[in-house]
Amino acid sequence: MNKTVFTYKKSGVNIDAADKFVKFISKLSSKKQGKKKLQNIGGFGSISDIPKNIKRPKIVACTDGVGTKIEIANLIKKYDTIGIDLVAMSVNDLIVQGAKPIIFLDYISINKIDLKKLNSILKGIIKGCKIANCELVGGETAEMPGTYEKGKFDIAGFAVGVVDQNKILTKKKIKKNDLILAIPSSGIHSNGYSLIRHLLKIKKINVNKNNFLKKELIKPTKIYVKEVLNLIDRNLLKSCANITGGGLADNISRIIPNKLCAEIDLDKVKTLKIFKWLKQKNISDKEMLKTFNCGVGFCLIVKPKNFKKIKRFFSKEFEPYVIGKIIYGTSKVRLNAKINWI
Repeated sequence: MNKTVFTYKKSGVNIDAADKFVKFISKLSSKKQGKKKLQNIGGFGSISDIPKNIKRPKIVACTDGVGTKIEIANLIKKYDTIGIDLVAMSVNDLIVQGAKPIIFLDYISINKIDLKKLNSILKGIIKGCKIANCELVGGETAEMPGTYEKGKFDIAGFAVGVVDQNKILTKKKIKKNDLILAIPSSGIHSNGYSLIRHLLKIKKINVNKNNFLKKELIKPTKIYVKEVLNLIDRNLLKSCANITGGGLADNISRIIPNKLCAEIDLDKVKTLKIFKWLKQKNISDKEMLKTFNCGVGFCLIVKPKNFKKIKRFFSKEFEPYVIGKIIYGTSKVRLNAKINWI
C-alpha cells in the first residue's frame, strides 16, 4: 500500500527558492549601498548604530504599506517602482516629526515565490532607501499558498528614524500669520487606489491600452526627506504634514494647535493632469479632496520671511508655493474657494 509523502514544498512553500531570494537581497543590497555591507541580511535580527552627532536622540518609528496600488502593478506587470512607494509611505511620515530616517525593513507576503517579481520589487525598495538616505537592514518574505490567490502578494514597510529632542517639530511652534506652503506631489502617490480601481472596472477602462493612465497610475511616490531635513537643519521649518489618506484637510488638521486654524485657498492649488482626469469621471469635489492629494504631496508651515530661502532647496518641479496662512479660529482647517480642475 502506497503512502503519501508529505513535504513543505508539496504544500506550496519552496524554501530553496526563498533562500535564493535572500542571497539575491544580500548581494544586491551590498552592491547598491556601497561600503555599507549588510551583514545582517539572512540573520535573525539587524543591528545598527545611532548617529553620534545627535546629543539627545529620540527614536521615531513608522510603518505602512502601499494599499491596492499593488493591484495596478499586477495589472500592468510592472513591479520596479512600488518598492519606492513603500519606502516613501514611511519615511515621509518620519520627517513630519523632524526625524532623519536611518533604517528600513520590508515584509513581503506572496502566494508563491516568484524570483523575477520579488527581485524587481526589491530593486525599488533599495532605490527608495537610497533616495531617503537610509539603510535597508533586513526584512521578511513569507510564501503563503492558500492565503493569497495565484500571482497575488502584499508588501509592508517599517522605518526607524532619529531626531534630537531640541529639533522635534511640534504644534507649539506654529503662530498666527505663518504661511502654509504646498510641495507638489509626483502624482497620486499611494492613496485612493480602491476608488480608482472601482472606477476603472465600472467604466470598463483598459489601463494597458491607455499609455497616459499606465504611466500615471504606477508613478512612484515622491520622497521628501532630503529637502525637508535641509530645512530642519537650518531652522527654516516650524511644522509639516504628509498629505496621504484623508487629503489636505484631515492631514493638516493633525498639526494645528487649539485656537488656531489653517486657512487654505483651494484656488491656489496647482493640481495635476491625472487628478483632472479623475475629476471628469463624476467624482465630487468633496470626494476628490477627501481621497486624493490633488497635487499637494506635502505641506510646510513657515515664517513668512523664510519663504524665499526655502524655495532654494527644491527643484523647479517640486518648488513650494503658498496656499494659505494660519489664522485664529475654532476649526483646525478652513477651505476657501474651489480647486480649478480645468
